[in-house]
Amino acid sequence: MSPTQPCSDCGRSDSSWTRRDFVQTGLAGAAVAGMLGSGGVRADDAVKASPPESETLVKKLHASLSEQQKSMICFPWDYKDNRGLLRTHVSNNWNITDPKSLTVGSDFFTSDQRDMIEAIFFGLYNPEWHERIRKQLKDDAGGYGKAQTIALFGDVNDKFEFVMTGRHLTLRCDGNSADHVAFGGPMFYGHAPTFDELKDHPGNVFWPQALKANSLFKILDGKQREKALVGDIPEESSVAFQGDKGVFPGLPIADMTADQKAVVQDVLKSLLEPYRQSDRNEALQCLDKTGGLDRCSLAYYNADDLGNDQVWDYWRLEGPSFVWYYRGAPHVHVWVNVADSPDVVLNTHSG
Repeated sequence: MSPTQPCSDCGRSDSSWTRRDFVQTGLAGAAVAGMLGSGGVRADDAVKASPPESETLVKKLHASLSEQQKSMICFPWDYKDNRGLLRTHVSNNWNITDPKSLTVGSDFFTSDQRDMIEAIFFGLYNPEWHERIRKQLKDDAGGYGKAQTIALFGDVNDKFEFVMTGRHLTLRCDGNSADHVAFGGPMFYGHAPTFDELKDHPGNVFWPQALKANSLFKILDGKQREKALVGDIPEESSVAFQGDKGVFPGLPIADMTADQKAVVQDVLKSLLEPYRQSDRNEALQCLDKTGGLDRCSLAYYNADDLGNDQVWDYWRLEGPSFVWYYRGAPHVHVWVNVADSPDVVLNTHSG
């Protein structure tokens, strides 16, 4: 879906951004310029050499857009359509803009713009995860640039948000424009090397997160396991906040031993690990503001246990304004909603 009018909130800007400017200003350095000029190094390799600020590159990208491009991918901050407030929407498989003609690898964008978008995207991840993210995109969508689209919301000189969407992907870059939320708002990630995965999820880059969570279950005592193991699986997109008075499924972290709490910390570290440090920090700050892990519970679901091996494919870490919901069957879907206030409204769709 594409808007038919330019975004008034995007404003006017110079569109003379060049590849040389991108290398010198965005990636900063002759060494990086040489790497990009060689044609043999991907944008995420350049990020490893000299990490750009994704938010700075969003502004550079916007400055390079033609009026026609802006009319197709730029939206007002509070733009709504039949999906609700589009900036905050999240789904397991969707595109904000037309996936047939506006993909990030298409000729809709210039070569310089494609480089910037790729650097923005990979700049949102921990460099150690870049190859795993490329594998996920290859398995799920034919590769980076094949089926992903972007949109820009708001005014890049004030409040703005860059959103990339696609299959198993909702990822944001907002420069802390969105109040109270981590990651710029709710996000989604997943992976399906095969649609119906085997019990060990071979090749799934996110399965180690579930193994980490299951390592905690193994050290719970009998009564703790009884409380932690839940029967009814919630709708996978049900990650709205319950707030301070919420009743969270599973075993409260506060009821765990010190050794068990240390493993929960490792689980949380595993969940945050794929993302850039600033987003990890912000997520932890949001969690701390609402009482930390001791205000959360961890639930495992015994339905849809692939292979009946009691390595639980579904699990959920939840607190007053923190939800990380991992659905592991028939393949991995993960819904994330983190804020420093439970008053943030969720806008989701599962399809």
